[in-house]
Amino acid sequence: MPVMNAPELAPRTITKPDLYSVEDAKALPTERMTELFKAHLNPGQFHFMKLLGFHKVKVESAEGMYYIDQNGRKILDFFGGFGSLAFGHNHPRILEARRKFQEEKRHEIAIAFMSQYATALAANLAACSPGDLDMVFLGSSGSEAMEAAVKLAERAAGPKRPKIVYAENSFHGKTKGVLTLTDGQLYRGEFRLTDNTVRVPFGDIDAVENAFKSDPEIGAIVLETVQGGGGIIQAEAEYWQKLRQLCDRHGVIWVADEVQCGFGRTGRFYAFEHYDVVPDITALAKSLGAGKAAVGAMIAKRDVYMKAYGTPKTAMIHAMATFGGIGEACATSIEGLNVLYDEGLMENAEAVGGYLIERLNGLKEKYPRIIKDVRGKGCMVGLEFQDFSQTLPAVMRPMVGMLDDKLKGSLSGFIGALLLRDHDVLVAFTEYNRNVIRLEPPLIVERSHVDTFVDALDQLLGRGVVSIVKDFVKSQMG
Repeated sequence: MPVMNAPELAPRTITKPDLYSVEDAKALPTERMTELFKAHLNPGQFHFMKLLGFHKVKVESAEGMYYIDQNGRKILDFFGGFGSLAFGHNHPRILEARRKFQEEKRHEIAIAFMSQYATALAANLAACSPGDLDMVFLGSSGSEAMEAAVKLAERAAGPKRPKIVYAENSFHGKTKGVLTLTDGQLYRGEFRLTDNTVRVPFGDIDAVENAFKSDPEIGAIVLETVQGGGGIIQAEAEYWQKLRQLCDRHGVIWVADEVQCGFGRTGRFYAFEHYDVVPDITALAKSLGAGKAAVGAMIAKRDVYMKAYGTPKTAMIHAMATFGGIGEACATSIEGLNVLYDEGLMENAEAVGGYLIERLNGLKEKYPRIIKDVRGKGCMVGLEFQDFSQTLPAVMRPMVGMLDDKLKGSLSGFIGALLLRDHDVLVAFTEYNRNVIRLEPPLIVERSHVDTFVDALDQLLGRGVVSIVKDFVKSQMG
């Protein structure tokens, strides 16, 4: 039988589009960055960045507690990437671990084989976790970790108990599964979500007990230990202890979302450790990547995990995705966990965070018509301002009071913008209670940094709300 030769294919020339190089990107001026952001990323978001004056900043580098902008200005970071920067910016030990990994040409994707880095990271997370929390799923984000946690809980609870309890003002992620448990219309939009949920007030143990008693289909409850987006809201120790008892009594699986409040931020590795309780499943992300990698993790009790995925037939139902357990990311997290303990960062978070709360309470006493509340643990602190009308002279309050709902968040926004512009301090905000400024500085924060921030805030508030508003309006017109 004659052999037919395949025809030779002429090499095809593919025209390279006009692409930016890394050096081109580094050299982009702010005006061009603005054009590209509005053209290709999020034009609506740019509106808020411009309102706050954030659009004028081009970060050239970052180190420790500071961003450095295009003018060489050092910006003190009390935002901390919503809790993603426990070690500050570019911690030298983290950089060195990543450099060595790259120089040795270590492997990244090891889907076909076991990875020494993924297994070591999983073992480290089990060692850091109390009780029987020792089975680990690795992903790339908090949302992915929470998706894994919720799916595990649902499978372990079984098909006859598919319902999940969640709390008012919760935030568990924006991916479609956990969006069902995220209590915010802004994020829910008009997406079609599952209806196997039960909503209860956060911190109300009677509401939880009533739900468990009245609905035998409830198989899981999902709660942030500290509500970040809700405005840094905590529940009493008694709540968590009774919750553990109720879950045991009714056979309900407790999922603790520690994506933002975990990894030492409150002064303990997990925030729930303050209350001497252990959930059935938990999740970490944010600082787990040590500020240089995207890493999320679900950690579960072995018996719960085995109920869901404990046989060869079920093992691959929710196995790691392509980038779960990627080599350099795991090496980064391994080094980060060691730094967390070696440098006493949890102890520092508790001590310096306590000092931050103490100094802010001093401002609350000094400006009671402006500051409503100071709350939090460690380096997770909420500073809540009064409704706008309450900050004004008495004669103006009745008229402005009718606009308080529409003006929510305006004062915190004005103050945040002026802290950056005039005092080189960056702070964050919250999703649901817009009157709250969220403070999540790196765990390397020092008392001198707290003094710099609080003194700047004191100076700003001392000008009075009317002056703050006038200054902000003037800045928008310039």
